[in-house]
Amino acid sequence: MIKFTVAQLNYTVGDIDGNVAKMVSAAQQAWADGSEMVVFSELALTGYYPGDLLDDPAFLQRTSAGLESLRQASRQLRQLAWVVGVPLAHEGPGKRLSNALLVLKGGEVVLSYAKQLLPTYNIFDERRHFEPGPDVAPVLRVGEARIGFMVCEDGWNDSGQDYEVNPFQRMRDAAPDLVVSINASPSDVGKRELRHKVFAEASKRHGLPLLYVNQVGGQDQIVFDGASFAVEPQGGIVYEAQRFTEDVTTLRFEHGRFLTAQGEQPPRVSAEGLSTMAFYKAQILLGLRDYARRCGFKQAVVGSSGGIDSALTLALAVEALGADNVAAVTMPSRYSSAGSVDDSVTLCQNLGIQLYTHPIADTVAAYAQQFEVTYGQPLKGLALENLQARIRGTVLMEHSNSFGHLLLTTGNKSEISVGYCTLYGDTNGGLGLIGDLYKTEVFALSRYVNEAAGRELIPLAIIDKEPSAELAPDQKDTDSLPPYPVLDEILRFVVEGERLAKAEYERARQFVEELRTRQEGLALIDRIRQMVARNEYKRRQAPPIIRVRSRAFGSGRQMPIAAKHY
Repeated sequence: MIKFTVAQLNYTVGDIDGNVAKMVSAAQQAWADGSEMVVFSELALTGYYPGDLLDDPAFLQRTSAGLESLRQASRQLRQLAWVVGVPLAHEGPGKRLSNALLVLKGGEVVLSYAKQLLPTYNIFDERRHFEPGPDVAPVLRVGEARIGFMVCEDGWNDSGQDYEVNPFQRMRDAAPDLVVSINASPSDVGKRELRHKVFAEASKRHGLPLLYVNQVGGQDQIVFDGASFAVEPQGGIVYEAQRFTEDVTTLRFEHGRFLTAQGEQPPRVSAEGLSTMAFYKAQILLGLRDYARRCGFKQAVVGSSGGIDSALTLALAVEALGADNVAAVTMPSRYSSAGSVDDSVTLCQNLGIQLYTHPIADTVAAYAQQFEVTYGQPLKGLALENLQARIRGTVLMEHSNSFGHLLLTTGNKSEISVGYCTLYGDTNGGLGLIGDLYKTEVFALSRYVNEAAGRELIPLAIIDKEPSAELAPDQKDTDSLPPYPVLDEILRFVVEGERLAKAEYERARQFVEELRTRQEGLALIDRIRQMVARNEYKRRQAPPIIRVRSRAFGSGRQMPIAAKHY
C-alpha cells in the first residue's frame, strides 16, 4: 500500500521562485495528509513550455537554483518522495538538456529519468532543446510499492505507429506495482476522452495500474485543463481530478486499486465529460484569466460593433474578469446602422459594463479628403473600407495605451482563415478569444452563454441578424463569402482535415465530396483553398488566439507565406 498526493498545479513559465513556492506548499499538504509521495507534472519547475528560454544561461542558472531549493525543502520532509519534472543537463553528444523526471527524498536525488519520446508535431517542438533518454524503465520502491515512471509522450506510443520505441513494453517487463506518468498535456475539444482511451487501453493491455498527473492553466495560446486521472487495468478510469482548476488530492493505492485517502472508492468518473460548448467556454475563460494575469493586465477593452463576434467576446471577458474590469467602445461610421449601435447599448446594459461612444465619420472624411488632395483621386472601394477598420483599431489602441486595458481582438476562425479581416485594423489586439471557433460555433456558443446564464446576456437581435462588416452601403458577409454553414465545412476539411474528430472529419469530407460533383462546387473549394493560402501573411501578424481545437492557427499550423500552395 502507498499513500500519495496528486499535485495538479497552475505554473507560470519562467517563474521559478513562484513555481517552487507552489510545489513546497503542495508537498507540505501531502506531508500533513500522511502521504509517502507527492507527484508534480512535467517540467513543473519551469512551467511548460519554456521554449528558447532554455537557451539562456541565466535562465538555466535560475532553474538550477530552483532545483536546489526543492532539494533543501525535501530535506525538511524527509520521508516524503517528491516526483518533479525539470530540465536537466545532458552529458555526451546531442542537445545539452534532457526533459527529466527526478525523485527527491530527504534532500537527495534518488531517481533520475530522461523522457524518451520527444514530440515535434502540432504545437510541440521538444527535440529543439532536449536529447531523448535511453530505453529504460525506471522503477523505485516507495514505501511498500514499486513505482515505475514515465513522462507524457512516453505513454502515447503503445500502438507503435509514431516512434520505434514503446516505453510501455519495457515497463511491462519491469512489472512495477504502479506506473506514475507526469504530463503537460494541452487541452482541446475531445482531448480528455482521447487520453482516457489511450491510457485505459495501455493499462489493460499490459496489466499496469497508472496514475496520470497533468498541469492546469493557460500559457500563451494553449490551455492545460488538468483532469489528472487514475486507471486500473480492469476497472478503467476510476479517479479524475477537477478540470480547469488547481487540485491537490491525496489518494491510496492498495491491492491494485485506487482509493480515497479514507480508503473508500472514489466517485464514479463520467465518460462524457463536458459538452462541446461548455468545454469551449471553460477553456476560453481560463485562457483569458491566465493570459491577462501573467501579462500584468487586470482590465480589457473590446470594440463593440453590434455584431455577434464582439458580443460573444465581451460576454466571455466579463465572466472571466468581472464587469468592472471590462470596457466596450462603439465607433459608428456613416455606414453603421442604427440597429447595430442600439444593439451595442443593450448588450452592454445586459453585461453591466461601460460603453464608450467614439464616432469615426469625421476622421474617415478627413483621411479621404487628404488622400484626394495628395493623389488627385477619391478614396474608394477596399481602401476606404479598410481605412475605417484601421481607424477603429487605432482608437482601441489609444484606449489601451491610455487606460492600461488589454485589447481583445474579435475575429473568428472562419474569417481569419479566408482573410476576411483588416490587418492593423480589426486584427489589432493582444489576444483573440474566439479565433479558434468557426462562425457557426460562435453562434452556438453565444446561445449557450445565454442558456448557462439563464437570461439573455447577448441580445437575440444580435444572434439573429445577418452578419455584416458594415464598411459599405448595405454590406453583408455573403457578398464576399459563401454562407457560413457551407464555408465552415469546407474550412474544417481544408484547415484541419484528419486532425478532426472522426465523426466531424467524415461529415466534412462527405460535404466536400458532394460539392466536388458539381462544377460550381469545385470552383468554390478551389477559391476557398486559395483564400486560405493567400492570407497566411495576415495570420502571421495577428495576435495569439486561445486554442480550443486540435489544429489552431499559430504554432500548431506552420505554413510558408511566400509559396505556391495549390
